[in-house]
Amino acid sequence: MPFLGQDWRSPGWSWTKTEHGWKRIVFYGHELEDNNREIELTELCSDNKENLFVGDVCELATTKRKKDLYNNNTKSQFVFRDKWIYVQKGSTKERHGYCTLGEALNRLDFSSAIQDLRRFNYVAKLFQLIARSQLTSLSGAAQKNYFNILEKIVRKVLEDHYNPRLVKELLQDLSTTLHNLTIHVGRCVLVGNVNIWLCRLETILKWQQQLNNLQIPKQICDGLSFNDLPLYMQNKILSKLSDAYDIINLGQATPTLHCLSENRVLWKKLCHFHFSDKQFCRNLVLTKSDMVDWKLMYFTLQKHYPMKEQYGDTLHFCKHCSILFWKDRHLALLFKDCGHPCTANDPDSCLMPISPQHFIDLFKF
Repeated sequence: MPFLGQDWRSPGWSWTKTEHGWKRIVFYGHELEDNNREIELTELCSDNKENLFVGDVCELATTKRKKDLYNNNTKSQFVFRDKWIYVQKGSTKERHGYCTLGEALNRLDFSSAIQDLRRFNYVAKLFQLIARSQLTSLSGAAQKNYFNILEKIVRKVLEDHYNPRLVKELLQDLSTTLHNLTIHVGRCVLVGNVNIWLCRLETILKWQQQLNNLQIPKQICDGLSFNDLPLYMQNKILSKLSDAYDIINLGQATPTLHCLSENRVLWKKLCHFHFSDKQFCRNLVLTKSDMVDWKLMYFTLQKHYPMKEQYGDTLHFCKHCSILFWKDRHLALLFKDCGHPCTANDPDSCLMPISPQHFIDLFKF
């Protein structure tokens, strides 16, 4: 018997009930313009040539017209709002081909992810790794989607003043990569016209200038402030920071915070957090000697070993059904939803958090 339906891992179609029966809903992105929403089937099929089509053929022509209108009025191409994607690495009877990094970038909902503070650093770090080494592996649609999401990231930093240093590093790496590709390597490695990439370089330069000129306004608060907390609570908060530069910047606020940020025990804990799993550093960071300058030790080890990455929320990969997805904690707590269509008896035991580097490694064949 021939296989007629979609694969069981597919999200399927969305339907709505009308007077004439059930009709399939076709999505073209996050939001269509208001004038596009009001377009009816009769208006789209008003041309003489399209009036010759009937039934499903006319619906296909209508779909194409709607898609063209959407692409002309928005910056992004045909995008999805899926929160999961099946990672296909080989051909099967149900699916042919394989899943690429560009397809995952288009299908997973990164535009909504950057609005969540728990996921913002994860997406920014992932985009930084793509800018360093994987930019040429993206398709034209994926590259366009990449820069559209990057524009939203920059806009969020300018509006909310959230983590500008990370985005500055991202833009610097992206600018260096594009400069090398357009000037030194050659045009053949880039998808699209080289003039488009030169315009993107100018846009990146403009973003960098905006971030460099960013001034965070002073917060006026009449209630309890950070300085009003007891010293042991301030020290406890400093010990929860995993980024050394955040500790240094916080220490520049007041003389009291400067003394707390120079605490030797604080820097020893930071060394233990980032480098205790390294074989060479295990005995070093566990020593009880008081003669070690742990702040100097931290920056010395940082030059030779990668730091441990920590994120509020990450993508997850199901080892049972090979699905990469965003896990919604609220749905998981309320409805016991694992976040994807899993057939395992215990879906949580099959889940594995995916770091940004592991995300890229999933699509290396």
